This record gives sequence, structure tokens and C-alpha cells, in this order.
Amino acid sequence: MRYFLKKYAVLLSLAIASILILIATLQYAGGTIQEKNTIGFDWSRNFFSNLFQENSLNGLPNLGRIWAIFGMIFYSLGNGLFFINMSAKISDKHATLVLKIVGYSEILFNFLIATPLHDSMVAITSTLTLLGLFYITIFSFKTSIHLLKIGCVLSMLVFYYSLFLYGTGDWALLAIMQKVTIIGNILLVISIEHFVEKEDFHLK
Repeated sequence: MRYFLKKYAVLLSLAIASILILIATLQYAGGTIQEKNTIGFDWSRNFFSNLFQENSLNGLPNLGRIWAIFGMIFYSLGNGLFFINMSAKISDKHATLVLKIVGYSEILFNFLIATPLHDSMVAITSTLTLLGLFYITIFSFKTSIHLLKIGCVLSMLVFYYSLFLYGTGDWALLAIMQKVTIIGNILLVISIEHFVEKEDFHLK
């Protein structure tokens, strides 16, 4: 059982996070930035951050809040463990140190996005995540796995574009890109975690 939990800790954490967030969206009463009187969670117009508020944007109690907070905790755990595991796959000492710092920071601080510290934590954790992803992308080019290289580069581009939208205040498009970014990140993390081995980074 211990071996199973260790081997699939990232997958289990992200799966639990996804289920909890999905439940939270089903419990969300309604309301978007553009229109306060909508019913339910609109995937094209609501943000996941709406799920962390005590009241939905339409003024009704947000029954999905507790589910969303625990979902964020498991999401942070999954991402953090991923970067820590990656630090063991890449032998470069500097990269190993950076990935460990990113991993433990994700576990300790990323869930604070679900608190009133949301805006500042988005900036901090996004920077750390991009730093970790940057190192993984650089070392992915030492492998012969072309899909890994493409996936890493695309993930970084999508992430940067979402941050650009966040900075420019394009909330309409950002609401959609937020989901694209997170879903893409989950797929990339699970793919690397289970289909890329330490030996793959030492082919060149």
C-alpha cells in the first residue's frame, strides 16, 4: 500500500482535486463578473476563484466553498510532489535544488490562493511554477521524447498567455484560458510523472 501511494501520489492528489472542484462548481449558486443574476457555475464566464468566496456573486451562500478549498489543497499537493519527484529525475545539482524549492513551495503556499491572499499568491506561485516548468522544459530537450518537448513548450506558452490576459484585465477570455491552462497542466504533469523516467534525461 505504501508503494502504491508513493507511486501514484501525484495522480491521486490531482484526481481528488479535480473531483472536489467539480463538486464545488455544482454547489455554486451563481453569478459572474459580467452578470450577477446567473444560475450555477458557468465554465466560460466564472473563475475558479469565485468558488473560494463565502457568497456566490449573485449574493447567495456559496455551498461549494469548502469543497473548493480542499480541492485546492490537493491540487497544491499534487503539483508540489510532481516537482519534488522531478528533482530526483534530473541529475543537475542546480536544477534539482530549484525543483525541490518549487515543489515544497507549491505544497506550503499554493493553496493560499483560496484565501484573501489570492492576488499576491497568484503572482508568487505562478512565478515559481513557471520557473520549475522552465527547468523541466530545458532538460526535456536532452531527451529523445519529442512529445515531451512539444508539451512543455506549449504548456509554458499557454501559461504565459493566461498571465498576459490576467495582467491586461481581459476577464472574458481569461475565464476560458484559466481552464485550458489548468487542464493542460494536469495532463502534462501526469504524463511526465508516469511516462518519463530518469534515464530519459541522460540520452544526450
